[in-house]
Amino acid sequence: MKIEFLPEADDEFREAARYYESEAAGVGLSFIAAVHKAVDEIVEFPLATQIQRAGIRKKVLRHFSYNIFYAIEIDTIVLVAVAHQRKRPNYWSARLKSR
Repeated sequence: MKIEFLPEADDEFREAARYYESEAAGVGLSFIAAVHKAVDEIVEFPLATQIQRAGIRKKVLRHFSYNIFYAIEIDTIVLVAVAHQRKRPNYWSARLKSR
């Protein structure tokens, strides 16, 4: 199955990694590794998480206050958001409607 980051999700991912790296050397790289591990788990078990709304599922990152929101399409997993758990809840919910 293919993986596709929506541009907004990719921007969020990169910005969070930069933030963590600016706070302490190596933490940004740990964040990147945690996201990659979570994406690997999503690919392996795409139905393992609950639907949050409108077919979008949530994968909680270990050791970081972020969630990955994703949708399962025919042959692609679309990563909709890399969202902080306590900031702007559900801001990402309209992203798939514009596709």
